[in-house]
Order: sequence, then C-alpha cells, then structure tokens
Amino acid sequence: MAIDFNHTIVWARDSQASAAFLAEVLGLPAPRRWGPFAVVRVDNGVNIDFMNADGEIARQHYAFLVSDSDFDEIFGRIRERALPYWADPARSQQGEINHHDGGRGVYFEDPNGHLLEVITRSYGSGGWNP
Repeated sequence: MAIDFNHTIVWARDSQASAAFLAEVLGLPAPRRWGPFAVVRVDNGVNIDFMNADGEIARQHYAFLVSDSDFDEIFGRIRERALPYWADPARSQQGEINHHDGGRGVYFEDPNGHLLEVITRSYGSGGWNP
C-alpha cells in the first residue's frame, strides 16, 4: 500500500496574498485559484491550499526540504524582504541559521504568523538528535 500526503489547508486573513508570499519566497509558480482556495503546489506534488478565515488563526508550522542552491536563493529573498528569521522554532536565535545534520535550516513567519522552515537535510539524516 502506498500512502502519499496530498494537500493541507492553511487558514489566512488574505488567502491570495498569503499564497503569493509563500510562492514568491520559495521561488515557486504563482498560486492558482481553485474554488475558495489559493493553491501553491510544491515539487513533490503536494498542494498547500490557502483559505480565508474569520476569527483567530491558530499558528501552524510548515517545513520545506530544499537543495543547497535553493536554500541560498530562498534565504536571499528572506533577507531582501528584511524578514526576521531564526535558527530555532522557539525563535530564541534571531538572525541565525542552524546547521543540523550537516545542512542548513532557517525559520521565518508568513503574514499570518505561521512558522515556515526551510532545511537542506532531513532531521536525523546526519545523526543530529535534539
């Protein structure tokens, strides 16, 4: 049996702006509209469906595994936008990146406060264990 992750819904104040933010920072194609969703598709076929929400939005965490060259480009866009970034999910190491498992990782927030993460090595792949 094969089980693949297909999509998730991300709640947003402005679904189109939030989807565009993610697509631009990650260097992905512009989001497309599908019903009430602004859809960002990542390279492994997973859709991230942004949907407008009323009321409070519970902050979530989304991590993206990228190549070293993609990390350089993404991190460059984070810095170009002067976005705050951290080496850790607790946001205690501001202005730093991590080097877990011999790779690089960085955390930053989207316009709704969701914590986004970009890593070049899957956690545990090099023996790192927090």
